[in-house]
Amino acid sequence: MKLDLLYRGPLASCNYGCAYCPFGKRVDDRAALDADRAAWTRFLGWLIARPADDELGVLVTPWGEALTRRWYQTGLAALTHLPQIRRAAVQTNLSARLDWITDADPRRLALWCTYHPDWTSLAKFVAQCRRLDAAGVPYSVGVVGQREHHAAAVALRAALPPETYLWINAVKALAYTAEELAAWTAIDPLFALNAQRWPSLGQACGAGERAISVDGDGTMRRCHFVREPIGNLYAPDWARALAPRACTQTDCHCHIGYVHLDYLELHKVFASGLLERVPVPEARAAGVRLPVVP
Repeated sequence: MKLDLLYRGPLASCNYGCAYCPFGKRVDDRAALDADRAAWTRFLGWLIARPADDELGVLVTPWGEALTRRWYQTGLAALTHLPQIRRAAVQTNLSARLDWITDADPRRLALWCTYHPDWTSLAKFVAQCRRLDAAGVPYSVGVVGQREHHAAAVALRAALPPETYLWINAVKALAYTAEELAAWTAIDPLFALNAQRWPSLGQACGAGERAISVDGDGTMRRCHFVREPIGNLYAPDWARALAPRACTQTDCHCHIGYVHLDYLELHKVFASGLLERVPVPEARAAGVRLPVVP
């Protein structure tokens, strides 16, 4: 079986306090942290029990910051040594210690890193990136496309190796001018992909067939943005829920959603780096020709 699983447990705390994020500076109490660790441990157990000839990708997409918790660090490292896991990836602000990556197989570990210039310095963030480079761990880095973050994104681009992909998450509520669009595209050649809402209603999508969203209790959904459950990962017949489906949402504007829309053909852009948001070198160099909406 070949499948990507986007895992989001009950963890909802973060050590950063970004004004636009409802989880910024939220603190989970001990009971909530214990529940999150138990849910993650159960999910790990399910993955460990899968057949060795499976091809599973895992992306941890927490509401908060997972890598400040030791159970995510040890769990991700352990997953990289399982033959059925082709990729174990996590979204992170890259603030936590990285000593744990020495226990991982760098060929299967990957990090999706977001730079928050209001909460860390450029020097500290780049130092963490260099640790990943030294360990041979693939990663992408990015910045939320707030207007006030543009200078920080330019500085980050200059400080990173040319081969490191730097993505920009467009703020859809902002009406970017043509000049602003060009300025962001100069940093991220694929910015146009993220700067719009892709029509998705009735469109064929691999979410629910090639990729699923999994909550801490095992509830399966086709993706994070379609709330209707399709099954439970811990039920004996869970795999029967995997089937091609047309999207029920009007549009899709988030990378972890629209990458699965068939008509966008973004497997050609991201290939094996889809989970950690790392495009193939040709796409990074040439930018992207926007698909025609069917």
